[in-house]
Amino acid sequence: MIRARIRARCIGVTAVALLAMAGTAPASAQPQPPHADRPFASSTDGGALPPGWRVTGDGAVGQLEWHSATPVPMGDARVEFYAGDRLIGRPRPGEDGRTFRLALDKARTTDLHGLQVRAAGRRLDAPGAAAHAPGRSSLTAAQPPAPLPANGVDPGRPGPYRTVTGEYSLKSVRLPGFSAPVEMRGVVVAPQGAAGRRPLALFLHGRHATCYKPHSEEATGDWPCPAGTRPIPSYRGYLQDQRLLASQGYVTVSISADGINGQDWAAEDGGAQARSSLVRQHLARWADWAAHLSSAPDAVRHAPTADLSRVLLVGHSRGGEGVNRAAMDSLYPPPADQDGYHGPARWHISGTVLIGPTIFGQNPVADVPSTTILPGCDGDVSDLQGEVYVDGTRGVSRGTALHSAVYVIGADHNFFNTEWTPGRAQAPAEDDFYDDPDHRDAVCSPGTRTRLTADQQHRAGATYIAAAARLFVAGDDRVRPLLDGSGFRAPSADPARVLTHAVGAGRTGGLLPDGPVSVTGGRLCSAVDPSPSAACLGSGTTGLSPHFAQWDTARETGRRAVALRWSAAGSTARIRYAAPVSLKGSGSLALRLFVPPNSSGTRLDVALTDASGRRAVLGRVRVDGLPGTERTASYWARELRVPLTAAARAGLDLRRIAALELTPRSGSGRAWLMDAWGWRPGTPAVRAAALPRVDIGRLTVKEGDSGVRTYRVPVRVSGHGTGQIRLYVLDPVTGKAGDRLVTVRPGGHAVDVPVRVAGNTRFGEDLPYDVVVKAVHTSVVGSHRGGVTVENDDPRPTVTVTPLADRVTEGKPLKWRIGLSAPADTDIVAAFLVQPVAQGPELSTKDVDAGWLRDVSGESPDPERPLSQVQGLYLVAGFRPGEVSTEVTVPTVQDRVKEPAESVRFQLTDDSWEPQEGGALLTGTVLDAS
Repeated sequence: MIRARIRARCIGVTAVALLAMAGTAPASAQPQPPHADRPFASSTDGGALPPGWRVTGDGAVGQLEWHSATPVPMGDARVEFYAGDRLIGRPRPGEDGRTFRLALDKARTTDLHGLQVRAAGRRLDAPGAAAHAPGRSSLTAAQPPAPLPANGVDPGRPGPYRTVTGEYSLKSVRLPGFSAPVEMRGVVVAPQGAAGRRPLALFLHGRHATCYKPHSEEATGDWPCPAGTRPIPSYRGYLQDQRLLASQGYVTVSISADGINGQDWAAEDGGAQARSSLVRQHLARWADWAAHLSSAPDAVRHAPTADLSRVLLVGHSRGGEGVNRAAMDSLYPPPADQDGYHGPARWHISGTVLIGPTIFGQNPVADVPSTTILPGCDGDVSDLQGEVYVDGTRGVSRGTALHSAVYVIGADHNFFNTEWTPGRAQAPAEDDFYDDPDHRDAVCSPGTRTRLTADQQHRAGATYIAAAARLFVAGDDRVRPLLDGSGFRAPSADPARVLTHAVGAGRTGGLLPDGPVSVTGGRLCSAVDPSPSAACLGSGTTGLSPHFAQWDTARETGRRAVALRWSAAGSTARIRYAAPVSLKGSGSLALRLFVPPNSSGTRLDVALTDASGRRAVLGRVRVDGLPGTERTASYWARELRVPLTAAARAGLDLRRIAALELTPRSGSGRAWLMDAWGWRPGTPAVRAAALPRVDIGRLTVKEGDSGVRTYRVPVRVSGHGTGQIRLYVLDPVTGKAGDRLVTVRPGGHAVDVPVRVAGNTRFGEDLPYDVVVKAVHTSVVGSHRGGVTVENDDPRPTVTVTPLADRVTEGKPLKWRIGLSAPADTDIVAAFLVQPVAQGPELSTKDVDAGWLRDVSGESPDPERPLSQVQGLYLVAGFRPGEVSTEVTVPTVQDRVKEPAESVRFQLTDDSWEPQEGGALLTGTVLDAS
């Protein structure tokens, strides 16, 4: 424990040395350490690391480290380090569940100001700061909306079949990039007595702790599980959903992915490709068993034969992203060296259900129908980025597949899985929405009118999974109004308040802000530019919008909205489109529009103008805000529809609509328009388009000693046809991105990103030149991120010591010059730890300046003791790039005590902050002045 305190304190000194080099303090300024009772905080005149942060000396350059005061549960959202609004990297989690480390070759130490830790838009290093502000939330403010009318068909009611349950366990599989094999385990729930081949529903859980110690609160992310622990059976958490589907005639299987969860921290895509490979490995086995039932495990042989031409994939959290990638890979095969499944897709994915999903790549599959469940009280994937599975499909392909968002007010992230639910789980589990008893949340704290219990939430989830199965797999259009924004409810989900909107399913003539449009009476805003709240919601707005979930770039082209603000009724906002849009054949105009949370009664008149100037007012809509607080992503669009009959009566040419007008009829207010569409009932048949697929790879090269070499980011374009992507190239120093629209085709070379690497013999940091891409039109993106990483191949400079004043009279400072054998291209820190002197009396705590001692070690001079007995006493020298010399000092004080000459000794430390064997020494002697 003493050694840990010493190391924590000295590391704080290093952090400040780096910040001092970045600020205005001179290179020779003595860095200041943290206070003794705050070993992870530090400050200096040149800059400061916030509490919980430090820079360690591990590795050639070091690591940026954040330590949480409380354990951070292993969840699905990626932990990210930011400097202000700039993403500087994604850290590696430590085994203690509290510590996260990012190699400093991925974060320039000169930019470590405004440090933040975020996960899905939520601050982790200042938990609840906004939500806990007094007076910000009132428990009486949030009211649930009135219940919607009941739909004619309720998919949450059990079907006619009894069910049978069993499990299978197969030989583990190896997946690219993972050192340990991944389990092949599943729990099967099937209908008894169902004739013929039955559709298959496969469930994939998300990222959760992997192992637990029975009869304790211990859970880890290890894989394989250490002795004395057991795997957490997350795959058994959907039995309620499986039983409902099985009673309705579906064969269901839920598969385990602990082996991926324990290793995906190192995967650039968060494990999406690995999860896809695992899903398709299981589907391949089911295809084998359908052909040869005698070879199947008992759990499968006791079930009806699965019909692999009708498959529903259900994924929770990162499992949602995994099944989306599995649907993509089934249609558009990935590069063989990235895939853990090799072979054709002997199945057809009819649709996907994505529960609180991640979408790090923002690459939904446009031609596979989907339902995305968004939990209104999600404390893990709290930005509800799964909305991109709807918004991100607009204009990409045919537009016939329905993509539905299902917003469940009062649902958290975990309770859709009983093995993640306290009181139901075998392993430790929790409500992921953090609740502070002193500052309860008006919407999401347990016991409020809007918060669901675990059983209510799971029942609602099962109902809407069954709705998607009935629409996508069984083709029953009677359940479509539950998913497509028509405004009906499934009574089986009561008392949950569930709202929906959708795109696709034959909607026509998208009136989108993303294209070439002009706006008067409103503001065209970019959803990520670079702070979504400031850009679209307005400066100072608290809370999040799922439509504006941030991606891998701080500034992104497209994803725009029209923001309206008015202080009096009648102030019209007009959106004019550069090219006329056709609404021919539509019965209504469907708008996706949102207003501030907890607001009510916003009314707007909707009008259209055709290309010849004829205008018609279609009608008036009313929209209310969702229940929301600072801690919820409740700026979410409601679907509003107005008939087009008035347009027909006015003689508008619905084939050439040129402008949309919104005229507020409320006294004052705000609103945001995401898009508008021509709508008509029905669910058209879906046929996947033949599209080119783009996968970005990563190349790692040495910088070399001389000359300039040009390398190219590895890009693979497969599939068929021609499409467009938007390509972003991220500057490794500034983090800013330049982008361009690129046309791609298999065998083409349009995606050409050259990286010029200048060789030298100076020590530096590794530089990643990152590239990210997104599908824009008639294309699909698999691996969305890659680039060229240039590795430093030069040795770290050695440290030299030159005495400047190593024998002084008391009252004068001891002083040494610290040098480097060669200049470096990055910041260098050299730390010297105090050691006992070789012989004779040693300088004591009363012989040095008391303020200096407190600053550098956090220790008091009392009681008097040799300096070598002071915990964490280091001298730290910092070098900016190009510098080879600086100075360190020990200020001494004059006293009236007659004493012999006293000495002090410091030794250079290694990367572990222990004295380096044979390392350079600082020695000094102080003579009595009397």
